[in-house]
Amino acid sequence: MRKMLIILAVMLAAAFGAVAEERTLEHPGDGRIQYYKGYYWTQDEAGDSMIVYVMTDLVVYPAMRFKNEKERQEYNRLVRNVKVTLPYAKLIAETLVETYEYLETFPTQKERDQYLKKMEKEIFAQYKPVLKKFSRTQARILVKLIQRETHQSSYNILKAFLGTFRASFWQGFGKLFGVSLKGTYRPDTDSEDSRIERIASQVELGLL
Repeated sequence: MRKMLIILAVMLAAAFGAVAEERTLEHPGDGRIQYYKGYYWTQDEAGDSMIVYVMTDLVVYPAMRFKNEKERQEYNRLVRNVKVTLPYAKLIAETLVETYEYLETFPTQKERDQYLKKMEKEIFAQYKPVLKKFSRTQARILVKLIQRETHQSSYNILKAFLGTFRASFWQGFGKLFGVSLKGTYRPDTDSEDSRIERIASQVELGLL
């Protein structure tokens, strides 16, 4: 019985996409997330083994209503821009987490600073060709989505990793493209951010 349940669990895991594909700059993925967070074994009242899947939260939104065709087209453009930028926001967030974890292995601050300096050059070289293809609007949305994924502003992330001086440099660099790294993401109070959150959530679940 347990063997059959294990086989069923493997089949369900495959169906739900339990094995996430490795994301790269060339292939950042589509921004989708796994349908479930994990699973565990338990027993029912009869003592039989059973598997319980913990599903990803599903947010249900009411149907969109548009005042006119112009508003509909603007929303459709926002959908396209979020679809383009969300995979990169997730990739950047993963890179930041991995970098932080790796930094913890260095015994001294000097070694951490040396690694960060090297990393800064490498990231700039890797991301510049990609980000140059983004429109100003897409770059602004990317900054918002990075904050969504990391729960803090891009500027504060850079400041924590690179220090105030270099964070200020990157802030100035962002302004050249009309993008502030200190921008906020408030889906609860800002109408555009609310739409971005709605779209991002639906993209993650494969609904858009």
